[in-house]
Amino acid sequence: MSEDALVPDLQPEDAKLVTLARSALGRTGAPEGAAVRDTDGRTYLAATVDLPSLKLSALQAAVAAAVSSGVTGLEAAAIVSAAGDAVEADGLAAVRDLTPAAPVFLAGPDGTVRAQA
Repeated sequence: MSEDALVPDLQPEDAKLVTLARSALGRTGAPEGAAVRDTDGRTYLAATVDLPSLKLSALQAAVAAAVSSGVTGLEAAAIVSAAGDAVEADGLAAVRDLTPAAPVFLAGPDGTVRAQA
């Protein structure tokens, strides 16, 4: 099976998540940007948080932003990162805490989706 067959074509709303995650990355210069969409269609985005007293991956921060707004479920998530070919475990766990079946797309900085968890 080709690598292209492993990554599905994105629906427009999922492609928008990748675009928003890229904007979070570009705006902050952080190593990662992420976006999540809740079950009402609202989106939340964040970048990596790396402070002496607080460290969150971009995906963890996006989930935290959603949860702090009262979200109880997610439809999908996207993370943009130059590192790795798999969604980082802690961020994926945060998404799974809310919605076990929500797709999580991993894209490179150019927006090309490399994997789905």
